[in-house]
Amino acid sequence: MSSPKFDEGRLMQVLVAPIVSEKATMVAEKSNAVTFKVLQTATKTEIKAAVELMFKVEVKGVSVVNTKGKTKRFGKTVGRRDNVRKAYVTLKPGQELNLSGEAA
Repeated sequence: MSSPKFDEGRLMQVLVAPIVSEKATMVAEKSNAVTFKVLQTATKTEIKAAVELMFKVEVKGVSVVNTKGKTKRFGKTVGRRDNVRKAYVTLKPGQELNLSGEAA
């Protein structure tokens, strides 16, 4: 199966930020997966292509989670946090992605 071609400019915008949390670290250690915050409109194939393009690694699979934003109060006014789309990107065995910036 040939991979579809994506616009490189779009792929550079798909990954918004890496998620570094306790849960993301546990997932990374257990299943060799990296967690990213991605665009609301991003598809799994776009996320896979973006990670492979930006980090030069092979991706095994992508799981996506949509988290609804919470309603919060700020004094009298009621605000709402943004909805977040997270991507859990599983890497193929032997592949490694270092987001901490430490020298390997």
